[in-house]
Amino acid sequence: MTAPLDLLDLDPSLTEEERQIRDVVRQLIDDRVRPHVADWYEEGRVPARELAREFGKLGLLGMHLTGYGCAGASAVAYGLACQELEAGDSGVRSLVSVQGSLAMYAIWRYGSEEQKQRWLPSMATGEAIGCFGLTEPDHGSDPASMATRARRDGDDWVLTGGKMWITNAPIADVAVIWARTDEGVRGFAVPMETPGVTAREIRRKMSLRASVTGEIVLDDVRLPADAQLPEAIGLKAPLSCLTEARYGIVWGAVGAARDCLETALAYATTRTQFGRPLAGFQLTQAKLADMAVELVKGQLLALHLGRLADAGRLRPEQVSVGKLNNVREALAIARQCRTILGANGVSGEYPVMRHANNLESVLTYEGTSEIHQLVVGQRLTGLSAFA
Repeated sequence: MTAPLDLLDLDPSLTEEERQIRDVVRQLIDDRVRPHVADWYEEGRVPARELAREFGKLGLLGMHLTGYGCAGASAVAYGLACQELEAGDSGVRSLVSVQGSLAMYAIWRYGSEEQKQRWLPSMATGEAIGCFGLTEPDHGSDPASMATRARRDGDDWVLTGGKMWITNAPIADVAVIWARTDEGVRGFAVPMETPGVTAREIRRKMSLRASVTGEIVLDDVRLPADAQLPEAIGLKAPLSCLTEARYGIVWGAVGAARDCLETALAYATTRTQFGRPLAGFQLTQAKLADMAVELVKGQLLALHLGRLADAGRLRPEQVSVGKLNNVREALAIARQCRTILGANGVSGEYPVMRHANNLESVLTYEGTSEIHQLVVGQRLTGLSAFA
């Protein structure tokens, strides 16, 4: 029997391998994350290293990459994994996304063979943690204005500057740092124990509390010449990494929305008011129907983008369509589900408010909704509105 929320019977459109990967990740989240995530969120902590090793055993870290211990899974399989991870919590999916689609992808795509051999196998197992340093305290949506500088000093590079809102930074072993040089923007693989590198955890977050977020300060950090990612030339390199991460968000946001809607549906069918279940009232059914339609539309969009990616035809603006739509609709679903739960909707005993708070961050990281609107607008008009 088709699950109630699979209105369009999408399961048969997945391969057996894709369904198996999805189900394995779902079971892992049910066993390892759901029983604890409310406490992690409330306490503002998460056993990130422990989770990373468990995810590594399943091949989830850099799973869409090939070689160096990576699983070489399809884009759709990776997306389905992101959907299940974020159904548990956005912070848990962020751990996997930043590790695989940002830090590992940057090294895999732009690094030297020596850099790949040094970092990727241990990152794939979760023994080494990576982060991605692009955003700065004063430069978020406009990375071209970054203030971090790298200057040559003999055969070495010396990095100075700071990065902000960097997932995994306080626990990372390596940071992919983007800096301005005399030749343009370049990327560097920076071991976090390098003298002059400090990371401070950002506290008092009201969102993504089950995620480790930090600030990186680079104080005349001296690196050998081979720390530079040799193929990372210009701003297109870090932006291509962001496209990789945004693709995972397209799927992940659907997972958070699905978890909210499953919670609201179960609540509405068992909570009795005025002598009958909430789900028996027309207004409640209207809410549930509208949300279910938006959910399956988001799933269809994610699946279509995944098939394009596996065919080698996915373009950045198409990913922007996916992130813009799916995160926006997921947040709307979370807010609407909260109304069905009434006062219980703000309780940590239910996941809905946690998902809603997390999605407020997902709405603005890896490109705000406004940035993705402008990307789509440029595709439609041929005119750039960024400057």
